[in-house]
Amino acid sequence: MLFSIFSVTVLTAFPACSGEIDAATIITVHNKWRAKVGVTEKLSYSPTLAMTAQAWADNLKHNNHCRMQHSKPDGNYGENLFWASARKSSDGSKDFQKVSPEKVVNSWTSEKVDFDYAKNRCKPGKMCGHYTQVVWRSTTTVGCGMAVCEDSQEQVWVCQYQPAGNWIGRKPY
Repeated sequence: MLFSIFSVTVLTAFPACSGEIDAATIITVHNKWRAKVGVTEKLSYSPTLAMTAQAWADNLKHNNHCRMQHSKPDGNYGENLFWASARKSSDGSKDFQKVSPEKVVNSWTSEKVDFDYAKNRCKPGKMCGHYTQVVWRSTTTVGCGMAVCEDSQEQVWVCQYQPAGNWIGRKPY
């Protein structure tokens, strides 16, 4: 049984348009975190997952005002979400906030401090499903998408993973 992967905050170093993801950096940062816990199986980037992740990011942009909401929790893939507000200037104006793909992945993996490996669970009241999806040993591919809501300059990022991680009763690594 799959439990849902939660949502986190994101920002990027791309122009204010949708879909520009640095796949090489996404893979490098994911694999760095996997190696830290002894997961030697490296992720590869999936154009198919990137396409479905981008489609979901675009859907959130057009139909949900860049507010995070998971796509299909059917177990076919895992999913991490990240949201970023606009950068606000002292004069009250807003513009696109530039954040790197490293920031996105590192925000998810910051949950590591709340994961109790021995008990295979998050600390009470904490979230760690983003982290465990990133380091899930049997996951082999990831693909990501990003959209910017022009009116608010908010961003939403979506990364999808196959096979899905976070199976109840199984340790991530």
